[in-house]
Amino acid sequence: MPDPTPRLLDELRYFLTALGYFTRVPVPRWVGFERHYLNAAARYFPLVGLMVGGVAALVYLAALRVLPASVAVLLSMAATLVLTGAFHEDGLADCVDAFGGGYTRDDVLRIMHDSRIGAFGAIALVVSLALKWQTLAALPLMHAVWLMLAAHAASRTFAISYLLTLDYVRAEGKAKPVAQRMSATAFALAAVCGLPWLFWPDWRLGCLTLAVLAALRFLIGRYFVRRLGGYTGDCLGFAQQLFELAIYLIGLGWISS
Repeated sequence: MPDPTPRLLDELRYFLTALGYFTRVPVPRWVGFERHYLNAAARYFPLVGLMVGGVAALVYLAALRVLPASVAVLLSMAATLVLTGAFHEDGLADCVDAFGGGYTRDDVLRIMHDSRIGAFGAIALVVSLALKWQTLAALPLMHAVWLMLAAHAASRTFAISYLLTLDYVRAEGKAKPVAQRMSATAFALAAVCGLPWLFWPDWRLGCLTLAVLAALRFLIGRYFVRRLGGYTGDCLGFAQQLFELAIYLIGLGWISS
């Protein structure tokens, strides 16, 4: 019977690679780095998102003992920004600058590659963060905690789903090693890690959220193809932010109705 230890060690390496890529958490030296690790690590991105959501929930619960809900939510958001290095928020700003300011495909890619932030990107960041803050602050305690976990995990699941269907459009780039086509098996593992959280504690809300996210995924994907012919790493960050915000807004709308 084959020894499963090497396979398990590889999977642990891929998970730690995902953790090191998407957060500021230091990983052990033995993990090493090979370009193909990042593509294999993509299946664990939702699990990393779940951990980020867990940190947000813990900071929120701790701060809530001595501070108003609005301040506690803001501190939890700050914790996730520090933990991830604002990785996805950077993609949001770059994409809004590029799509808002570029006319041709080459213009969009050039602006997206520019590390400077423009007016469109700055406005998008302010609006996005403000909406997240106010939405979570308006939720009852346990619903806010649940949505923090669900949104961070499920939004990453939907973002990496583009690795199944779209092409990476840059010849080179930071996301190039990640951006190989994902297998259906790998995505199934990602979905198991990232989607079940949507269905607790209310499966009806989970079904509604899943349907809305699927429709939003289709629309965003069509836009990427029309403007670029595919996606970039920034596009995945942009999509993750939209999916995360959509989950919060759907949850608040459902609970408030």
